[in-house]
Amino acid sequence: MLRFTRYACLVAGVLLAAAWAGNAQAADSAAAPGGGIENSVVKIFATVRYPDPFRPWTKQTPRDITASGVVIEGNRILTNAHAVLYASDIQVQASKEGDKVSATVAAVAPGIDLAVLKLDDPSFFRKHSPLARASTLPQIKDPVLVYGFPEGGDSLSITKGIVSRIEFVPFNFSTSGLRIQIDAAINPGNSGGPAIAGNQMIGLAFSRLGGDAQNIGYIIPNEEIELFLRGVASGHYAGKPAIYDELQTLENPALRSFLKLDSSVTGVVVHQPFGSDPGYPLKQWDIITRIADTPIDDQGMISLNPDVRLSFRYLVQKVVKDGKVPLTIVREGKTMRVELPVSSDRPLLIPDLEGDYPPYFIYGPLVFSKATSGFVAAMSNNARLLDTLSAIRSPLVTQRADPPTADRQELVVVASPFFPNKLAEGYSSHAGLVVSSVNGTRVRSLAQLVALLRDLQDEFVVIDFDNRGGETLVFPRKDMAAATDEILTDNGVRAQGSPDMMAIWQAKGAK
Repeated sequence: MLRFTRYACLVAGVLLAAAWAGNAQAADSAAAPGGGIENSVVKIFATVRYPDPFRPWTKQTPRDITASGVVIEGNRILTNAHAVLYASDIQVQASKEGDKVSATVAAVAPGIDLAVLKLDDPSFFRKHSPLARASTLPQIKDPVLVYGFPEGGDSLSITKGIVSRIEFVPFNFSTSGLRIQIDAAINPGNSGGPAIAGNQMIGLAFSRLGGDAQNIGYIIPNEEIELFLRGVASGHYAGKPAIYDELQTLENPALRSFLKLDSSVTGVVVHQPFGSDPGYPLKQWDIITRIADTPIDDQGMISLNPDVRLSFRYLVQKVVKDGKVPLTIVREGKTMRVELPVSSDRPLLIPDLEGDYPPYFIYGPLVFSKATSGFVAAMSNNARLLDTLSAIRSPLVTQRADPPTADRQELVVVASPFFPNKLAEGYSSHAGLVVSSVNGTRVRSLAQLVALLRDLQDEFVVIDFDNRGGETLVFPRKDMAAATDEILTDNGVRAQGSPDMMAIWQAKGAK
C-alpha cells in the first residue's frame, strides 16, 4: 500500500533522486556553478501542528519533522507539500553548514504534493545555485541518483537506482499526475530531495511503497513541477484540469456487440457523464476514441513511446485550451468531435481541508464540525467503527464521493463524544454521526446549522441523524444555551466555535 499522506511526513517522506550511474562527481561539477548538486540540496526542519479531527477546537501536539529540498530559480526552495503543511516554524540548512535560515511557505499544492519556500535571508542563495531541470521525461532503465537527508544520520545521503516505470496515477482522490518509479533505496525524511539523471534534475522525491515491497520509490517528474510553478507565477495555483466523467474499458466482446462496434473502433465507454444538463457534450454509451489527435486503446491508454503507456487522461494537461479538451467520440455509430469542459476543482460533499483547520461549533455538550476527508480517514483507521458506519448506512460511507447539492452542501457531523454534562444523560454516544435535521429543518451545512440554532425559539431542540437506527436527541433549548459557557470553562476550550461560525452565531445575538 502506498504510504502517502500529507498529515504524516515521517511516514510518507522518502528520498528518491537520479543521475548517471558511476558518474556522481561529474554530475556534481556540472549541475550548479560554484558548488554542484550537493550545494543545492538542503535539509528542512519543520514544527507542525496537524488538525485534530475529533477535537476540532484544538490542534494535535506539535511534532518536529525533517525533510529535504532543492534550490530552484527565483531564490526559492522546492519541496513536498506534506513536509511543510501545517508548519508553524520552518528552517532550512545547507549541506555541511551549521547555520539554519528561517523560511515561510510561499505556495503549496497538497493535491500534487509540491510546495515552494521563501527564505528570510536571501543572501543564502549567493552560495547556493539552482539546479538545472531536464525538459523531457527520462527513459526506462536510465540510471538515477538520489540526494537528500534520510533519517539515520545528519549528512547528505546519495543512493543509486534506475527508472523502473512511468505512470499517470491518482495522487489523492481528486488529483492525478505523472509518477516515476525508481528502485533507489529510500527512507523517511527524504521527501523533497531531487532526483538527478544526466547531470540534471528529473523530479522530486515524494513517497515510497510500504509493506513487504523492497526498493520501490516514487518521484514527481519535472513536467508536474513546471505546471505547478507556472500556476504559482500567475499568483495562484488553481490545481490541475481533469476529466471527472465515469468511464469503462471497451475490452469485453459482449459490450462491443451491444454497442454495435466493428473492430476498427477503439476507445473507452462513457458510463456516467459528469454533467447532467442537456447541453453537456458526453452522453452515456458514447465511445471516446481520441483526445486531440491521439488515439485511445480499449484500455483507455495511449502510447507515449515504445516503453511507456499512460492513461489518456494524462493528455488533458497538455491539450487543454480555454478550459476545454477536444475529443473524438462515436455515438450511435456516428463519429463526431466535441469540446469537453474540464476543471481543476472537483466539488465533493466530503472535501479535503487543503491545509486549513476544520470549522466547528459547540452547543451544550455537543461538538459539531464539517465532515472532511481527514475526518473520514481517521475513522477508517478503526475497522470496527468503519463496519458500524457501513451497517447503519452512514453518508460518510455511502456518499463518500458524491458532489454537493442544493439540498446538502456538506455533511455536518458530531465530531467527538459528549462533553460531561447532565443534559446528555441517558443518550448513547453520537460521535461520528451525520446530522440530518434540527427541529424538522434539513441541515445543509455547518453554517446553516449554527444559524438554525441561533434563531430557534422552540422550547426544545430536536436533532435527528442520517443513519439507520439510533436515537433522536431532545434538549431544553434554554438549558443548552446556559450550559455552554460552563462546559467550555470546565474543559479548557477557549472558543465556542471557529471564527467563521462565531461570526454567524453572533450576527443577531444568541437567543
